[in-house]
Amino acid sequence: MRIITRRRLNEYSKLHPNASVSLSAWHDVTKKSTWGSLQEVRQTFPHADPATVASGKTVTIFNIAGNHHRLITAIHYDTEKIFILEILTHAEYSKNRWKKSL
Repeated sequence: MRIITRRRLNEYSKLHPNASVSLSAWHDVTKKSTWGSLQEVRQTFPHADPATVASGKTVTIFNIAGNHHRLITAIHYDTEKIFILEILTHAEYSKNRWKKSL
């Protein structure tokens, strides 16, 4: 899968060093994957969850660093691209404000 963009992961890691190792591991595994569906994603990341946002689109959410952070993505299976939409702490994620902005 092509991840757009690694820079967002790096920027978040600088602000939240405790997420750095997990984000790097997620990146390394994901870039080597060729998923065709959420079921295939869950074979690699069992706790990946879908969510519908205000725009009506479905995003995929990954738990990062022992559930302390959330990585919110848009996966385009047909083009094998993953767009990083948001990376949030668990506290920010729990407020659900992110759903309105996506």
